[in-house]
Amino acid sequence: MNSSVPNSGLVNSAARIFVLSCVGLALTHLINNYLIFWREWPGPISVIANQFGDGPTLQSELLILGSLQLAFLAFVILGIIIYVKITPHKSLLLESDQLSRLAAYLCRGSFWAVFLVGFIDMGISFLRVEDWLSPALGKELALELGRSNFRGTFVHYPLILVGFIIAFRHKGLGFIWLAFLIVIAEFLIVVSRFVFSYEQAFMGDLVRMWYAALFLFASANALVTEGHVRVDVFYANMRLQKKALSNALGSVVLGLPLCWVILLIGMWDKGSSINSPLRSFEISQQGFGMYIKYMMVGFLVVFALTMLIQFCSYFLENLGLLLGEEKEEVRTSESTTSSPA
Repeated sequence: MNSSVPNSGLVNSAARIFVLSCVGLALTHLINNYLIFWREWPGPISVIANQFGDGPTLQSELLILGSLQLAFLAFVILGIIIYVKITPHKSLLLESDQLSRLAAYLCRGSFWAVFLVGFIDMGISFLRVEDWLSPALGKELALELGRSNFRGTFVHYPLILVGFIIAFRHKGLGFIWLAFLIVIAEFLIVVSRFVFSYEQAFMGDLVRMWYAALFLFASANALVTEGHVRVDVFYANMRLQKKALSNALGSVVLGLPLCWVILLIGMWDKGSSINSPLRSFEISQQGFGMYIKYMMVGFLVVFALTMLIQFCSYFLENLGLLLGEEKEEVRTSESTTSSPA
């Protein structure tokens, strides 16, 4: 790493610890959110409050579970510090590229998840509205599929898992195909409505679901490919170093706080704006529509997490340019391409 900046090694280590801690804490927050509000674990904050006498007394079993959460949190931070210490010569640009690949994978997995869930859930809704579900699958299973928690647990969740498995092998992000599918879905609504006088709630639900996924999931990819529109009169005329400084500061001062606000406020307790719909498998009240309203709320989590990771990557990349690092390799298509899957 070539750099004329004094103590660049110290800056490198501090920046990597900050960024990796930010990503690690975000992922830990999501895991703890599930354990606390879905599995009734007490959480690290409750354990700390219990130890200092400021919180409710925890039973021994809950105290053990909460201590495990607290230990895992400490393990994440300590592990990051050790990792940075044993890789002191790893460049910021390389770390940035790896984070960008992680964000790209999460985007790909989310794309395949909504693609599969959209088609399968639409098919189930179509069979229900036409009263073909009972003859096809049996009366008992048809009744179960009419319950949102059953459909979410035994249909949506497995399809989401399959989507992330496909994303591990498929490197294309697929957003062009998603945009194309939205156009086709809209076209079919127009044809069925004005030619065949047929329209159902699930048809509009599918379009709204894919629209939301397209804009929220593609945001991180658009950031790294400079796809976002910059509405300013100063940035375009800046020199490369000033652009890098502006991007680095903007990522930390404006980008990361926005992502943390979504993750913390939306998932602070059971009744929060994100947790509440996810826990109850919330659905719309439009007759036999699709059971995907709760998933659309979950899109905000994907947006916040992928943007947080990409802002961290963007910060490291621009800081690396400020420190004089040279790009030794071109960013791979996995993290930058928007080509169809």
